[in-house]
Amino acid sequence: EVQLVESGGGLVQAGGSLRLSCTASGFTFEDHAINWFRQVPGKERQEISCINHSDGSTNYADSVKGRFTISKDNTKNTIYLEMKNLKADDTAVYLCAASWNGYGLPCFGRPSDYWGQGTQVTVSS
Repeated sequence: EVQLVESGGGLVQAGGSLRLSCTASGFTFEDHAINWFRQVPGKERQEISCINHSDGSTNYADSVKGRFTISKDNTKNTIYLEMKNLKADDTAVYLCAASWNGYGLPCFGRPSDYWGQGTQVTVSS
């Protein structure tokens, strides 16, 4: 059974930090990229970061570049999203997704095969 489980969300004050985790199982980790999205009710889902398992290459949306860092721990099949200097506009449900990327193409914008349930991040101003 394929599973993506996010954790680490919560309530934080503006300027604070959080680290989200996405633990994956049930599929070949090495052939996939992991993408982080965020969703605000009434707005389009936004892709904010991704990482390729094959070469560790990463990408970020302009809105989070310089504040968020994506990383992976292959031994734990876990992807992390370190979020610093959080702003009220970062409030959203954060979801991770896996997209097949056996050819090692740029990971941003790839169609997602599997999704997690999401974790809520609330930033108070």
